[in-house]
Amino acid sequence: MGQVLNTDSQFMAQELAPLGINVYHMLTVGDNPGRLKEAILKALERADLVILSGGLGPTGDDLTKKVVADAFSLPMERSKEAEKALYERFSALGREMTPNNLQQADFPKGSLILENPNGTAPGCITESGSKAAILLPGPPRELFPMFKNKVIPYLEAKSGCRLFSREVRIFGMGESSVEYQLKDLIENQDNPTIAPYAKVGEVTLRVTARCEQLEEGAALVAPVINEISERLGDIVYSTEGVELSGVCAALLEKQDATLAVAESCSGGLLASALVDVPGSSAFFLEGAVTYSDAAKLRRLGVSPATLRKYGAVSAECAKEMALGMRKTSGADYALSTTGIAGPAGGTKEKPVGLVFVGLASSSGVYVGRLLLNGDRKRIREITVLNALDLLRRELMGFKQRV
Repeated sequence: MGQVLNTDSQFMAQELAPLGINVYHMLTVGDNPGRLKEAILKALERADLVILSGGLGPTGDDLTKKVVADAFSLPMERSKEAEKALYERFSALGREMTPNNLQQADFPKGSLILENPNGTAPGCITESGSKAAILLPGPPRELFPMFKNKVIPYLEAKSGCRLFSREVRIFGMGESSVEYQLKDLIENQDNPTIAPYAKVGEVTLRVTARCEQLEEGAALVAPVINEISERLGDIVYSTEGVELSGVCAALLEKQDATLAVAESCSGGLLASALVDVPGSSAFFLEGAVTYSDAAKLRRLGVSPATLRKYGAVSAECAKEMALGMRKTSGADYALSTTGIAGPAGGTKEKPVGLVFVGLASSSGVYVGRLLLNGDRKRIREITVLNALDLLRRELMGFKQRV
């Protein structure tokens, strides 16, 4: 109990808000058919639409479809299409399908089946009179795309309107400060709406218009996006929902430039963020995790005198790491990271969260100093974002922020 973080509900509430669908109640129920049926019936008393996630799989405790069928007084029936898709998926995986997997092809009678290209358990939508239940798989990697690609169009069709959204991505200002800068826009919003979301180190603004035609929605959203960009300036790194690594990738490709990275405290996260971008081989040459002093000396040519005098966590070391990587890789740009991610290792002079990020290019070397808070994971993630933003600003000709 308590071992699974419920990210599904938060995601769905954020997706439903632009549709004008208010979430009245959220509930977590264990794998008990009696309690689950009671929760569904109570939910149907409160609302016309009930969304359930999880419990669609092949095991004995995957009860959701049977309990929904019982609550709607419907029999279960097998979908031949879903059964065929199951056999094909297992065959493609080179695995034998055990008989219990076939229950994933059983649904409350008359349900609209939602294909699941990211897993074996399809979802479904079951209607009875004015009430509807939407059943979705539990894993976020399966639920998120199914919700966006299947559920949202279904709800749009029911509501008689369509949605057009664009995402503004921001790095370099906290959520409260962003909201303060845009207070009048947010308070006076009607159509389109502006919804801020924060995640580690950055802020996303989703600007959504209700419309009959997508072209109409695009025309409504564009001036709001322009106003946001004008007010916030160069901390806006994308107005199309592209991640920071993707923005850097596009800029490097546009300039026909190459990149290499030398990492210490980020431990490979920076290289991982870059190679997550499709087509990264066009610009990314190599990455090295030089965690120890010996690796910095051997792989990057950091001076022993620099390490003795300033230590590995220093602007001087970050500078030599970036220069060394650029020299040995032949890349146009080289990024470096070094710092103390914690929880141990900090001192009064060099506390946990002290990080240096470096960037070497044909125009010289720039090193930024950061003092980050949070746990080890958060410090490493924000280090990567700062390194990428350092590169973005260089490629865009902006003044450095750190």
